[in-house]
Amino acid sequence: MIDLLVVGGGPAGLATSLYAARAGLETVIVERRPGTLDKACGEGMMPHSLAQLARLGVVAPGRTLRGISYHAGATRVEAAFRDGVGRGVRRTTLHAAMTDAALAAGVKLVQGTAGEIVRDAASVRAAEFRARYLVAADGLHSTIRRDLGLARPTAGPRRWGIRRHVQLAPWTDNVEVHWSHDAEAYVTPVADDCVGIAILSSGRGGFDAKFAAFDELRQRVEGHDVGPDLAAGPLRQEVRTRVAGRVLLVGDAAGYVDALTGEGLGLAFSAAEALVDCVVRDRVDEYDRRWRALTRRYRLLTEALVRAGAVPAVRSRIVPAAAALPRVFAGAVNLLAN
Repeated sequence: MIDLLVVGGGPAGLATSLYAARAGLETVIVERRPGTLDKACGEGMMPHSLAQLARLGVVAPGRTLRGISYHAGATRVEAAFRDGVGRGVRRTTLHAAMTDAALAAGVKLVQGTAGEIVRDAASVRAAEFRARYLVAADGLHSTIRRDLGLARPTAGPRRWGIRRHVQLAPWTDNVEVHWSHDAEAYVTPVADDCVGIAILSSGRGGFDAKFAAFDELRQRVEGHDVGPDLAAGPLRQEVRTRVAGRVLLVGDAAGYVDALTGEGLGLAFSAAEALVDCVVRDRVDEYDRRWRALTRRYRLLTEALVRAGAVPAVRSRIVPAAAALPRVFAGAVNLLAN
C-alpha cells in the first residue's frame, strides 16, 4: 500500500506530490493525458505564487512581471508589486519543470484513469493502486468530485475563458487587464517573443468575436502569428466539502470562483502544502477548514469583483474608480499579490 495516490498531473497534483515526497510519503500520480499538458490559463504568476514555486525547488523560465494595470479606453491605472516580482510562464513550461522536479523527487507518474474508487476505513483503491489517501486533482470539472457527490449547484454569474498566444515581443512588464462592456482581456508576457491573451466573459463564443471589442489591443497584435485557442468553463465551481473520508480535493477540483484576480496557482500550491500536512499528521478532518481559511481573501475579493462586473452601470465605473483612487487600487493589487 502506498501513502498517497494523486489523480491528476497538473500543477495542483504535481505540487501535492512534491510536498508529499518532501515529507517522505510514497506517492503515485495517475494522469490520463500523455506528455506535457497545456490549459486555457492566463499564465501570470503573482509574487506569492513564484515564491511558493521556489520553495518547491522548481525553476520555470519566463518573463518578469512588475505589476498589474487596468485599461478601459483612454483610462488606465497601474500598480507595481511592492514585495518581489511575478513571472509570466507558459503553462507547458511550468508543467514540464514541475514534472521534472516530481520525477527527481521519486514520485511515480502513471498514465491512466482512476476508474472506480473503492473506499474502506483504512485505504482507497483506484487505478490498480491501494493508498492510505487519494487526492483528487482532476481539474475544474472533476469527475471524482461529481461521483462522490461533493459538488453543489452553482449560483451567481457563469463565466468562460479562452486563451491565445501571439508571437511578438512583449511591450509591457505588467499583466494588462483590458475591460470592455462585457469581457476582460488579460495580456501576459510569457517569453521574449510571445504574449498570452486570455479573454474572460459571461458569454460563449470564439476568441475573434470577443476580441473585436478591444480595438487598441487588437490593432497592436494584428498581423502577428498566433497559436491555437484553448477554452475553459464555466469557471465557477462550488463544493460542499473538500474531504470525503480518505479522499481529498485540491486545485480547481476543490472549488473555484473566477480567474479575474489571477490567484489560481498560488492557491493550489498553498492548499497542496496544507493537504500534505494534514495527511502527515493523520488529521485530514482539518483540511476543509484550512482550505476555507487560506482561500477566504481570494473568494471574497474575487466574488465582489465578478458580481460588480455583472452589473453594467457598476462595471463601467470599475477602471475609472481605480484610476481615481490609485492608492486603493495598489493596495488591492498587493493584497492579492502577496
